[in-house]
Amino acid sequence: MEYDLYYLMTQAMMEAEQAFSSGEVPVGAVLADAEGRIVARAHNQPIALNDPTAHAEILVLRKAGVVGQNYRLAGSTLVVTIEPCLMCMGAAVNARIARLVFGAYDPKAGAAGSLYDVSRDDRLNHRIEVTAGIMEQECRALLRKFFRARRGN
Repeated sequence: MEYDLYYLMTQAMMEAEQAFSSGEVPVGAVLADAEGRIVARAHNQPIALNDPTAHAEILVLRKAGVVGQNYRLAGSTLVVTIEPCLMCMGAAVNARIARLVFGAYDPKAGAAGSLYDVSRDDRLNHRIEVTAGIMEQECRALLRKFFRARRGN
């Protein structure tokens, strides 16, 4: 399961930039199959879709499920620009994602090691391998740029 995580994160960053351009919090995600091929991509759209669950991770899992015609995405890698929240980690566990790769940590809501660690909770029936910090500075910079602009700084 070794492939170019930087390429995948660059693709997730492109999705995050689309969210930024739309006025959404700039989070992007891609889902790669076991060979590292991107099967789905998405970015945050809760405002556009009037849907509090329309996080990049949820949308990419939904798209990948349709592509693969299965709600189980075993062997896949979820690549996202920021550490997923509790809702998104729960969805990743239920989808049986093999690996999560994220850029920036989210100390206020992260559920893959920062605030919670759903990925390694022995009480759950599935564990997810986590790789953190891929292109962390670039991911964090885009989020900072968005929130600075939003605050008018």
